[in-house]
Amino acid sequence: MTSSMVVPVIDVQNDNFKELWPAMVLAIKTASFIALDTELSGLGNRKALLAECIEDRYKAICNAARTRSILSLGFACYKKLENKDDDDTYLVQVYNLTLLCSEEYVIEPQSVQFLVQHGFDFNKQYAEGVPYLRGNDRRVDAHGMNMRMLFVELLRARKPLVLHNGLIDMVFLYQCFYAQLPDKLGTFTADLSQMFPAGIYDTKYATEYELRFAASYLEYAYKKCKLDNSKSIEAGGGGRHLFLEFCKYSVPLSNYVDYRPCLAGFSPDGLLNVCQRFSAYGWCPNGSQCPLSHDTDLIIQHDEKEKKKKRKRKRKNSSQGKVEGAPKSKEPHMELKQDQVIPDKDTKPPPLTELVDGAQMPETDEKMKTKVEEGNGVREPQAVSADEEMKTDKEVERNGVSEPQPLATPDAEKKEESKRKKLEGGTHRAGFDAFMTGYIFSYAATLTERVGKPPSSESWLPECLNKVYLSGKSVPMHIVKSTFSKSFKAHLHKMDVVWGKGVVSKVEGTV
Repeated sequence: MTSSMVVPVIDVQNDNFKELWPAMVLAIKTASFIALDTELSGLGNRKALLAECIEDRYKAICNAARTRSILSLGFACYKKLENKDDDDTYLVQVYNLTLLCSEEYVIEPQSVQFLVQHGFDFNKQYAEGVPYLRGNDRRVDAHGMNMRMLFVELLRARKPLVLHNGLIDMVFLYQCFYAQLPDKLGTFTADLSQMFPAGIYDTKYATEYELRFAASYLEYAYKKCKLDNSKSIEAGGGGRHLFLEFCKYSVPLSNYVDYRPCLAGFSPDGLLNVCQRFSAYGWCPNGSQCPLSHDTDLIIQHDEKEKKKKRKRKRKNSSQGKVEGAPKSKEPHMELKQDQVIPDKDTKPPPLTELVDGAQMPETDEKMKTKVEEGNGVREPQAVSADEEMKTDKEVERNGVSEPQPLATPDAEKKEESKRKKLEGGTHRAGFDAFMTGYIFSYAATLTERVGKPPSSESWLPECLNKVYLSGKSVPMHIVKSTFSKSFKAHLHKMDVVWGKGVVSKVEGTV
């Protein structure tokens, strides 16, 4: 069982932005790394976002960033505390900024519906959102306290940037707070490599290729890391463990703090009905109407039991060559980003019904037959609809920390309670999602040190440095400046603003 904690998230809007500015800048400057997350108003054509050609995919994301906006920005500053024996302890500060683009932008109905279902307050956004303009700087942006200057402070801090499935986040951040996007992907990655010299890390990539969890959507990865860390602490063995500390805020800062409870997992008694769709992808077309459990703690418990069963089968008959990894119906590499759920009524996997003691009812749906994905050691369903490929991490990972869901029951009162908790438990906070992203990263870094690799100030996770997850691809996108790429003129101008004129004059070539 995992331990409970309460995470303070500071809400920032237009009326307290200047008041909180010194605290935000100090948190950024003193952090060891910064985790970041966004809420967006839409993404446009989903199929274009999954184009086979990465250059075409980049163009589709650019088109979305130029016509849509960031509704909310969350960042979590993790400061590693020294002299904490043999464990890794971080002081964490979390901020959630409600934003309002001052230009016309597209907002998609499905985005609105999804965000409202998960507690996003559009009245608050339009009344109190921090204003900003997209594209290149205007004269008013170069001075004062505004979103573009806050992003400049982030760049000046030269801290590692951590995201989850971060390609879309980075494109939107560039367009909304930095400069007009370059037309070519190579130019964009070259600019990023200079903007974040301490490196960019993607926890979705780390979850699949370093931690190798059964699923990699944000809430699942966070709770799995939290569970594994708690088990290690309870076992009392040697090695490093992860601990967090939070600031104790006094008036007036305490007036802006939203305390988010992270409830401990629990072991239910009786029959356990897990929604197989939600278990595999982190989303369900039935949403809060689904009678089955969407509780991630229960899903992780089921996956742990499946892993034990596979180990027993492998020991019993090693000649079968069973591949350990994701349970049936788990499918990696198919998430994108954004807050729209596109219902898929053609493919409805049956519910997974399991007794607490481990007994499981047989599955009969032939669509759920799985094949072993090459190179990743996990199983992937063969039958995947086109709509399923367009599900996104922004869709599936905006549940925050949900309260444990009641077990499926014919009782109408309990069904209503389950529906209510599905709506309330996942109140949207980009700040809390940033916290979860940072937790995954810090746990992975602690685990790397635990297995004997010495810590390095140059790279927290060397195997994940500057590698960004690509949906539907078995290889990541590398954030590097190639010999053939050129820096964007708007980027060079912005670098002059960040570091002063002449600092980037040695950069060869512009476009």
